[in-house]
Amino acid sequence: MLRLGTQMCRQVALNKQNVSCIPGSKNTQILVTRKMTQQRTPVDWTTSIPTKAAKDKEKIAPLGWFLLLIPATTFGLGCWQVKRKIWKEQLIKDLSKQLNTAPVDLPEDLSDLSLMEYRMVKIRGRFLHDKEMRMGPRSLIRPDGVETQGGLFSQRDSGNGYLIVTPFQLADRDDIVLVNRGWVSRKQVEPETRPLSQQQSEVELTAVVRKGEARPQFTPDHKGNIYLYRDLPRMCACSGAAPVFLDAIYDVQAAKNGPIGGQTRVTLRNDHLSYLVTWFSLSAATSFLWYRQIVKRIPF
Repeated sequence: MLRLGTQMCRQVALNKQNVSCIPGSKNTQILVTRKMTQQRTPVDWTTSIPTKAAKDKEKIAPLGWFLLLIPATTFGLGCWQVKRKIWKEQLIKDLSKQLNTAPVDLPEDLSDLSLMEYRMVKIRGRFLHDKEMRMGPRSLIRPDGVETQGGLFSQRDSGNGYLIVTPFQLADRDDIVLVNRGWVSRKQVEPETRPLSQQQSEVELTAVVRKGEARPQFTPDHKGNIYLYRDLPRMCACSGAAPVFLDAIYDVQAAKNGPIGGQTRVTLRNDHLSYLVTWFSLSAATSFLWYRQIVKRIPF
């Protein structure tokens, strides 16, 4: 009886195993469902279609477009400085050409001289030494073009002095013009210290046409017959001369006994290269910052 019971239990267990392996059975469906559930990958319910809020966030705001004016403006200023540089270089060439051309006669109409700055002209007449004026202090420009060290606060006679401006009565007409005869040291400022240069006879000389100057900033007023800059209205009012200012060129004979001519200063600065580099650099830097902050929205 004990052996029979043991065989029956084994048979029942074997039948249960066979039932669980039968396709389509309830147990088989449970096992398959459980296995599929364990192997199923999680579903990502997020969508790749941009929402309205995302689209609005990607748009460039009006302030962003307004900030684009900074690189655009600096780029335009750089282009403008390129044109200015070309113009200034051409002006310097024209000026150099005028200073090296042969002198011409003084025009009949003195108003034409306003278009002839830095042009050399020939004049003939005599100096009115009793109306002599001084302009300075000025440093000496030597014949080789080197300028000595001298100025308002320098007391060295070798490099500091004044320009002697004397009215000049033209020989062939009644007009009087102002002529910058040249530079003298402080020791020779008074006419008595250079009597050989105060001739009353008629002379012929070559001079460079110059224009008047506006009063520089922070420049004090003139003192007596000493002028700090080419103040043509005041100089002409004191001397009765026409508004014409000429710089006498360097003359070896005249420089021995009197003012040293050739004191024409060419005051044309050409700093446009540094300006255009500055503007283009600012344009490149601000363009990079605008693209980084406004377009890519990359924080620092």
